Amino acid sequence: MSLEHIFDSASSVMTVVSFITFLGICAWAWSRSKQNDFAQAAQLPFADEEKQDV
Repeated sequence: MSLEHIFDSASSVMTVVSFITFLGICAWAWSRSKQNDFAQAAQLPFADEEKQDV
């Protein structure tokens, strides 16, 4: 087994692992259980505006 063959196999495995990780992150981000958390986080930049009206 040559060194080049090992690197080709490792590259293929890492591509598959990275793609599965990407799909997992997308599924997590679009899950309904996180929808409320992300809606609250989206409003954080506007939370200080009420306090700045002096």
